[in-house]
Amino acid sequence: MSISTPLDERPALVLIDLQNGILGLPTVHPSADVLKNAARLADAFRAKGLPVVRVRVAWSPDGGDLPVSRTEAPGPRQAPPAEFAEFPAELGPLGDDIVITKRHWGAFTGTELDLQLRRRGVTQIVLGGISTSIGVESTARSAFELSYHQVIVTDATTDTDAASHEHSMGKIFPRIAQLGTVDEVLELLAR
Repeated sequence: MSISTPLDERPALVLIDLQNGILGLPTVHPSADVLKNAARLADAFRAKGLPVVRVRVAWSPDGGDLPVSRTEAPGPRQAPPAEFAEFPAELGPLGDDIVITKRHWGAFTGTELDLQLRRRGVTQIVLGGISTSIGVESTARSAFELSYHQVIVTDATTDTDAASHEHSMGKIFPRIAQLGTVDEVLELLAR
């Protein structure tokens, strides 16, 4: 894996579900390492004056906006407590970060993420978070369909299921994005 082209002039960092309730789940790679790597990226993007987008999943207290569908493995039946959606201190202060609250898997569905990115002239997203095969992949697929260039940051992304993580990284992402490490992205940002 290595990023074969320079970053676009105006990339944005998009971090999926790096929030207290998700970071507490058992993951393939330690969530503390993923969070540390995401924080390094966020600091570098902020230092360059580039957008940092924090995406979280949350629902209204009454659960009225929970996804409803007939599935074999249904999602939550009630909204988790408010602290579930809080961002950890390790990501730094909110400052000018863009906060997107989603209610489905992908960060573009039913949110203003596309609007916020386009108004800032963003043509590329650098993407990481938890979980690889759900929130990150759903967001990446939508971004691809919306014609954003993408870099998936392999060491700032993990899943709760190893096979799902490997499938997304090995089969899906190479068809819609470039893959690279935090260090590779930081090197490209420094150019």
